[in-house]
Amino acid sequence: MDKKNLFEKIISKKEFSDLPKEDVKLVFQKFDKPEYLDEEKLKLTRDLLRKMYTVFLSGKLLNFKSKEPFWFLSKHLSTRERLSFYPELYKKIFQFTEGEWILFDLGSGVNGFSSFFFPKKNLKLKYLGIEAVGQLIEIQNKFFHGNKNFEFFHESLFDLEKIKTLFKKEKGKKIVFLFKVLDSLEMLKKDYSKTFLTEISPLADLFVVSFATRSILSKKKFFVERRWIYDFLDKNFLVLNKFELGNEEYTIFSKKDL
Repeated sequence: MDKKNLFEKIISKKEFSDLPKEDVKLVFQKFDKPEYLDEEKLKLTRDLLRKMYTVFLSGKLLNFKSKEPFWFLSKHLSTRERLSFYPELYKKIFQFTEGEWILFDLGSGVNGFSSFFFPKKNLKLKYLGIEAVGQLIEIQNKFFHGNKNFEFFHESLFDLEKIKTLFKKEKGKKIVFLFKVLDSLEMLKKDYSKTFLTEISPLADLFVVSFATRSILSKKKFFVERRWIYDFLDKNFLVLNKFELGNEEYTIFSKKDL
């Protein structure tokens, strides 16, 4: 089977059909080697794409009808884990903000629907969600249609120049969410997270990263220290708070003292 047909077969599954083509190509290149048969390339590429992008999805979410925000949050495994923790989480994060801010939610999934938990007092937010799974962008675009405080972009976080362009278009104080995103980036490009944060840090003011502390399905605890990223943050940023909530460990940091 030639590469074009194999690529088309990879994205023929609905869960992969609306991913950025460059991301699929990057994953495919990891397994496009002589030692793998075509069927092995197909399976290995899909397995890694699923682990990186669609592990949190449910079939119901991809075949949605008009629903309430809590329904969408409950059908995405990552946001479902946070449902009972969102009020406390956002209280901890937004204690460092006041007035008007622009929120860039990178690898957002359906986290736009969690905006109903944002604090209303002394804070005015514009929300920009950036996500590789096109179906999730479509869902949120439809729901928030006409609301000028919400925008959603179908982009790859590996297209750093595009991401930086989106940041540069917005004027004002910026906060960045990277919830359970950095581990996925590292699956494809080692140390890309460091490059990514270094490049976008001059364009924003406040950052929040999170990592899973337990597996999605079995809830088995991960015994990893992630010194590779925490040492980098300690060296290059001002760490404002670090805490565990639910099945995630969060770090809030800034480039400068707010």
